[in-house]
Amino acid sequence: MEEYLHQILQVLLFIIILSFTIKVSAQDLDPRAYARAPVDATVLIAGFNYTYGSVVLDPTLPIKDLEAKVESPILGVARTFSLFGLTSQAFVVLPYSWAQASGKVFGEDSSIIRTGFGDTRFRISTLLFGAPAATVEEFAKSSPQTVLGVSLTVTAPTGQFFSDKLINLGTNRWSFKPEIGLSYMVSKQWFIDLYAGVWFFTDNNSFYPGTSVRSQDPLLTFQTHVSYNFNPLMWAAIDFTFYTGGQSSINDIYKDDRQNNSRLGATFNLPVSRQSSIKFAYSTGAVIRIGGNFSTISIAWQMVFF
Repeated sequence: MEEYLHQILQVLLFIIILSFTIKVSAQDLDPRAYARAPVDATVLIAGFNYTYGSVVLDPTLPIKDLEAKVESPILGVARTFSLFGLTSQAFVVLPYSWAQASGKVFGEDSSIIRTGFGDTRFRISTLLFGAPAATVEEFAKSSPQTVLGVSLTVTAPTGQFFSDKLINLGTNRWSFKPEIGLSYMVSKQWFIDLYAGVWFFTDNNSFYPGTSVRSQDPLLTFQTHVSYNFNPLMWAAIDFTFYTGGQSSINDIYKDDRQNNSRLGATFNLPVSRQSSIKFAYSTGAVIRIGGNFSTISIAWQMVFF
């Protein structure tokens, strides 16, 4: 009986980790992702995310009070450069996660833990309108304006994965998200960001028990951010995202896991010197119909080198 309960909780932790992976990879609430920036700058980022909450389950299942916590230190680096006279940026981030889940299965307490590296994420973006490539000196003399940009995010299957285990922190597949973003200048202090993108996923051909094929439909993503400048380096934003689609199948048998959820959050960027800042962020599920109903607290230190 104990082994059976443990197997059920493993299945549920897979749902939790999948929901967390979707949130951190596909549903980042990322204000000012298409903001103007001087070229030839390198940004080092060190951060920590704490995600906690419950999982929305079918009420007919014999599982109650399912809770989860995921702690993730993150290290990343970004570089801005000129691409055909346009401001562009390349960014890479590597997460490490501790995931814990607990709940009652048939009235008995059970828990499970996973630790390891997650999948590496790459992003390249180009600002097509409103932000020609500029040096630090040229950037300081220019005025803010509306910006239109595009990006491509790629998630590589570098995370911890064992084909004979159901629970893994890596997804053992590639993911690609093309996106278009608009940063609209309402005034010198107020900005509105609008993003629209879609995630595409390759198949995991070694899904548990190692011979199954897991596929996933495209996942549409939309973001809106309203931000205010207190000064050129200090700002705050209210964040909202909606995502839909992403239904998965195992060996061509579809599961009832289509996403149709939204999240709400806030971000505050606090400068600590002319070249560094600390970013605080909080987000939570606004409407969760199925899957993880999580909240996330994030803190990140950013240092710029020219």
